[in-house]
Amino acid sequence: MLPGIGVFGTGPVVKVLVPLLRENGFKIEAIWSRTLQEAQEAAKTLNIPFFTNKIDDVLLKKDVDLIFVLCSPNLHAQISVKALGIGKHVVCDKPAGLNQADALKMVRAGQYYPSLISLINHSFRFLPAFVQLKKKLEENYLGSPMTLIDIRIQTGSLFTEVDCFDWKCDGMMGGGTLNLVGSHIIDLVTFLTGERAVRVHGVVRTFTKHTDTVKGIRQITAPDFCAFQMELANEVLVTVSINSHTIGSTFQQEVTVCSSTGHLAVRNGDLFGRKDKNTEEVIYLDVEDLKCPVPNSTLPKTFIKGLCKMVAALREAFLPVNDQAGWIKEPVSSAANFEDGLYVQAVLGAIKQSSQTRQWVKLSIMTEQPDKNELLSAVVRRTAISMS
Repeated sequence: MLPGIGVFGTGPVVKVLVPLLRENGFKIEAIWSRTLQEAQEAAKTLNIPFFTNKIDDVLLKKDVDLIFVLCSPNLHAQISVKALGIGKHVVCDKPAGLNQADALKMVRAGQYYPSLISLINHSFRFLPAFVQLKKKLEENYLGSPMTLIDIRIQTGSLFTEVDCFDWKCDGMMGGGTLNLVGSHIIDLVTFLTGERAVRVHGVVRTFTKHTDTVKGIRQITAPDFCAFQMELANEVLVTVSINSHTIGSTFQQEVTVCSSTGHLAVRNGDLFGRKDKNTEEVIYLDVEDLKCPVPNSTLPKTFIKGLCKMVAALREAFLPVNDQAGWIKEPVSSAANFEDGLYVQAVLGAIKQSSQTRQWVKLSIMTEQPDKNELLSAVVRRTAISMS
């Protein structure tokens, strides 16, 4: 029997996810939002029987066994850790909290309750084009070792549809291109190559600071542009450019993996390849229609399709095994877990530090919670750097 679901958040991802979950047989039992009015409106629109603005009201419902955390990042760790502690499975949106300290709390909770599902919503791992790209790399399609991975993303403005100032406008609250898009890319590189970064260099900028609806004393601090480089453990160089500064543009993505003898490239949802002196060939074309009813959304089709595939895998994980009620983790074994989320947070933090210091930063993954005095000293140092 599939678990009942409680949803935290009412944003665009929720409006796409709820129909996908229902199409796969899940029952949405409850929804939470910061205000009771937002929760009530979302419950009415999405036909969800219970709504609240109190976190525990969702977590303690007996018919809720699987939690989707799709709210602002400052609440990710709090909700995820508490949910695991009372025996609920968790799928948390990216990134894992606001920083490594948040992500480490989530990792510890996931390790303490290993029988529970604890995943990060990096749905690009399930996009067929990237699954095929990973397979081709494992089959040594390129014929020689990778040398370079070049990734270019154009999203269009993140703030044109923002009605008022909220967390997506605030860089300290987890908004902006680096957290919302860059986190996907950092995780995707590890998924494709099995390698992690050892040092990074980045530039993070906010060009759009006011809009028609966000003005006056309020100012957007979330970055709408970032570019960064990652040097992987196997010495492969990754270059990434994410631009949401182009108003009116549709989502465009190109991920190119190069070697000295060829390349593989995912352009939006299609995969192309070239090796030796041959012409570029089509390896996979994304002609599969979404089989789930999805409302009109500003979210990219590639993200929605990956999400659809991830939900289907989640359903399979909870199906009865050998005629006995239960679930297995194998169908979601390729999904990002909380440990992956901690690594992504380490890279995000290093990129931000690099943008401030204008230097390469060696990656350091937190293994224990820092002392409060150390955190205060780090804040003072970052403030001094930003003011200089």
